[in-house]
Amino acid sequence: MGAVTRRLALLAVPLTLFVGGCTDSPADDPAPKSAAAAERPSPFRDCAALGTAPTSSPGAVSVSPGAGATAAAVGGQELPALTLACFTGGAPVALRDVAGPAVINVWASWCGPCRKELPAFQRLSERTTGRLQVVGVNTRDSRSGAQSIGEDFGVRFPILVDQGDALQRELRRNAFPLTLFVDAGGRIRHIDATGALDDASLTTLVRQHLGVAA
Repeated sequence: MGAVTRRLALLAVPLTLFVGGCTDSPADDPAPKSAAAAERPSPFRDCAALGTAPTSSPGAVSVSPGAGATAAAVGGQELPALTLACFTGGAPVALRDVAGPAVINVWASWCGPCRKELPAFQRLSERTTGRLQVVGVNTRDSRSGAQSIGEDFGVRFPILVDQGDALQRELRRNAFPLTLFVDAGGRIRHIDATGALDDASLTTLVRQHLGVAA
């Protein structure tokens, strides 16, 4: 009888280990980790101030309404009548309510040129605080991908979300990245789709099309 008892006890050990492994498996399940990642604080600013116009500043310079060949082609064009969600939550934002002058950059985390230029847009935002609004529109992207880019690259300006490509479809543009230069009257003065913009090119474009020294 003692031998039979010992044999049953040995057989019970693998069963106990198997049950223990099933109990521990949720800790290794990626779903809880994804849920935790989604709850990380957003690196981006909220969108509450987008309807407030930047204050005037000595940094503003005079610019003619039709400056530049591309600006002449799109000058006077209103922003599309779209309402987009804010990445940080809160009330959706009507694009036409974004008070200019503003630079609106359409981007996605999987787009190489977008990743390359985003730090330059962040620096532009810092250099022109109170004189220019820099706004991102994240499209065709995952929330986790956009959040990671914001965290890794130190992007802090407000981000709107357009997963349906509504803005690009309204503008009839499918380029990535895409940047809109919007004047104080809410009119698009220039649309840039030349690729990754750097500090120098942004400084030139903002001065040329919006009359803001950056």
